[in-house]
Amino acid sequence: MDFNSFWADIFATIIGGISLTCLFFVAKEKLFPIPDITGRWYVEMTTVNSAYRPYDGMILRYVIMIWREGNVLKGSAEKVYENSSSGIREYVGKYRTRALLEGYIEKNYLSKDKVCLHAVENGHDRDSTNFYELLVNSKLEMTGNFQSTVADQDGTVRFQKEPF
Repeated sequence: MDFNSFWADIFATIIGGISLTCLFFVAKEKLFPIPDITGRWYVEMTTVNSAYRPYDGMILRYVIMIWREGNVLKGSAEKVYENSSSGIREYVGKYRTRALLEGYIEKNYLSKDKVCLHAVENGHDRDSTNFYELLVNSKLEMTGNFQSTVADQDGTVRFQKEPF
């Protein structure tokens, strides 16, 4: 066994390992970062299915504030608009219902990043729960599906940075 070759191999392995570690760190932090979705979002939910027939096709709009801690999301929401079979309503001030949000970002390297949010809304008559599964399309838009405990609703949802 050549002792000089042994030390050269060890040195090359250590340098190669450090280089790969730096390369992966830069790729993760600079080339493929977790999307920064912190801030104000405008949300539009369209009901596709509901156990309560008058809610079919209903459109709800919310203003949501999200903050990110790593891949954990937290925030709050206020309902600002409703278009249902009973008419169009805009909610202002004390008439807005509030919700608390929790969720996470699932970082995907070969497909769009996924956001899951769970909201507990203090409704006018009772508390309810909404669950959102979203794909991050850009810094300005996320789209996906929602499920709600209000009349077993589900449908499509769109988050965007600009008001509707």
